[in-house]
Amino acid sequence: MFAEELLVLDADSPLWQPIRPLLDAALRVAQNDESYAWHGWHKQQIDDFLRKLPSPCSLVAGVWETEAEAGTGSILEHEPLYLGVVCEVVEGEICSLRTFEALTVDGLKPVRELEPGFEDALEIMRLAKAQVAPVAWALFTDRITWNEWLLAAGDKEDGSGVIDKATLLAALAAKGRCVLMGSRAAHHHRD
Repeated sequence: MFAEELLVLDADSPLWQPIRPLLDAALRVAQNDESYAWHGWHKQQIDDFLRKLPSPCSLVAGVWETEAEAGTGSILEHEPLYLGVVCEVVEGEICSLRTFEALTVDGLKPVRELEPGFEDALEIMRLAKAQVAPVAWALFTDRITWNEWLLAAGDKEDGSGVIDKATLLAALAAKGRCVLMGSRAAHHHRD
């Protein structure tokens, strides 16, 4: 799942706050035996997914949080970026992690200005390809959908059973609750 030496870039970025607990959970999955599951995630499921990816490639996740803000006499919608991460995958192992903040050195606009739209998504993917590797999968969504997918658990009494996260994500995308892009997304739709 992880390379022997995992490179973490821009760990001082505020975007690392929501990533740290996910990295901790992923390390627990990687270090436990095959019976261990975290919110429906299982080591074998993750390893199989990573091994099927082209090498090298990157995985991108952008998650926005909608907040209602009181403006001057009206309510304005503001959607700040909650989580923005690029994972570098080589030979089926995650070897580096960086936030979208790291992409700003190559021309990405400031993170606070990123919007959950097509133009910013394409720019994030372009810069991830230039800085890391071609994007195999990119997921862009809101925090509610992200949590629903990420934390969905299996049907064991304690909620720890493994579920098919790919099928769940495809169902969420079909409902328009998230957008999947990248070279593997195009391949997936042709199958």
